[in-house]
Amino acid sequence: MSRFIARNRPDWDELESLVRRARKSPRRLSPEERSRLDILYRRTTVHLAQVATRTTDARLIAYLNDLAASAHSLIYLPPRQSALQGAGRFLAEGFARMIARRWRFHAASAVLLIAGGLLGYLAAMSDPLAAYALMMPGDPRSPGSTPEQLLEVLRGGREQSSGEKFAFASFLFGHNLQVGILSMAVGVLGGVFTTVLILYNGLMLGDFIAIHHRAGIHSEMWAWLLPHGITELGAIVLFGGIGLSLARAVISPGLLSRAESLKEAGVDAGRTGIGAGLMLVAAAIIESYVRQSHLSTSARLAFAGGTALFWAVYIAHGFRCERLRANSPAAVPRTG
Repeated sequence: MSRFIARNRPDWDELESLVRRARKSPRRLSPEERSRLDILYRRTTVHLAQVATRTTDARLIAYLNDLAASAHSLIYLPPRQSALQGAGRFLAEGFARMIARRWRFHAASAVLLIAGGLLGYLAAMSDPLAAYALMMPGDPRSPGSTPEQLLEVLRGGREQSSGEKFAFASFLFGHNLQVGILSMAVGVLGGVFTTVLILYNGLMLGDFIAIHHRAGIHSEMWAWLLPHGITELGAIVLFGGIGLSLARAVISPGLLSRAESLKEAGVDAGRTGIGAGLMLVAAAIIESYVRQSHLSTSARLAFAGGTALFWAVYIAHGFRCERLRANSPAAVPRTG
């Protein structure tokens, strides 16, 4: 056995050196060294089998076993990422892929919101009583407000200090997050309450637009609403889509049990919810610091257009990444 050890010790030492360097940073290894690492790993596993059957030297067996296990983790396990790297990857690609993966539910949520908005708008334009009934609770902008009163509210808050705007942003985020989480959570009850919540939000939005249009306020109202509204409403749509996907898991679990179906749908739902929550953070900041600013109407509309373009490109990027993954030879079929 001493002759066996002497003959193979250089290979073990070389493998140990490569493992030590790769643990610090896999990028330190050249392609030739990675290939050498693979060769030495396979050779060491053979040595381990030989030692285990020919000797009772526990120390040597443990050494070779640890060495082979360390090399195996470097070759076959995915590289470990720091929390910062994982967050960056999620923002750059992961969130967009989650949206693309469940796009049908998010599209259904968007249709419900738009349908509610159109219904609320038409009802409020045709009947002032309907406009009063659909008003957001506590909103000073009522169907009976004069154009001057409506414009005063639209232009209010521009002189607030940074601290007041930060407090306002925190309030907006908390309120919108509650609405989003509620839309998502009640999906497990079959989607009925999620559908009602999405439609109700659309009705209030349509009523809000109608109140200003009846007073002859168009461009300034859209410049007030769209800069933050595109991101905020997008997040609400995503939360609604999550709720609908959970409802689908409950109503039609397929070959899985309902618990298994919910668990599977919940993985994408949780990740999408995190991304939608971050969208609400961005919307609250925009609402406090861009909407409550002295930017002109045209500048606000241009900002809104840039925001819409950004989200369109970002979501398209998610579809592209999903399509590339699906066409990859190494892609693993997904169920559900």
